[in-house]
Amino acid sequence: MNWPPTAKINVAIDGPAGAGKSTVARKVAETLGYIYVDTGAMYRTVTLKALREGADLDDAKALAGLAERTDIRLVPEPGGQKVIMDGEDVTEPIRTKEVTSFVSKVAAVPDIRNVLVRLQRDIADRRGVVMDGRDIGTNVLPDAEVKVFMTASVRIRAERRWLELKEKDPEATVEGLMEAIAARDKSDSERATSPLKQADDAVLLDTSHLTADEAAERIVRLCRQALEV
Repeated sequence: MNWPPTAKINVAIDGPAGAGKSTVARKVAETLGYIYVDTGAMYRTVTLKALREGADLDDAKALAGLAERTDIRLVPEPGGQKVIMDGEDVTEPIRTKEVTSFVSKVAAVPDIRNVLVRLQRDIADRRGVVMDGRDIGTNVLPDAEVKVFMTASVRIRAERRWLELKEKDPEATVEGLMEAIAARDKSDSERATSPLKQADDAVLLDTSHLTADEAAERIVRLCRQALEV
């Protein structure tokens, strides 16, 4: 089989915070020649706009309206993806500690999820998409041909996040990040709308002792198998 093949599939990668989903999903998309969709960045973008506008994070109706009038574009670029909000590059601002602190609360609002899921499905309709998040295989793309649930121990995830943050946030500690990640896991798993959970037909991939390249290669292998059926 020539690679990549003409036929295209959709790939859903779910998992908790810090499991390495975005890094691995980008690598998989690059190998396959597919479009990478970072759904977490979409929720972070809405959160950033809500914080900037001083929106009431307990007002679900107002937040949904804010999401509806926010233009979010994910622009592929070498080595990553640029996030554009209403014409502004917010790739860095959406990764601040403040946004991280509130994104779970915003993402739990059903009407916001409805708005963004509609956009995510529209993108995936053209197929050839690698999408990562927390409810992709269970809710956004339940018919994805390949579904993977990526995880890793809380300590490993905290250590990875610390390596990312140590220059930007010298006060960050592994222990503090472990607490934050555990709290995020609890919030994401217990929310009423589209909670974090492994789809029944998803492959469990523990990346605790895998490099990003190794994890990506395992997922690419699953994709090749799916395309050969």
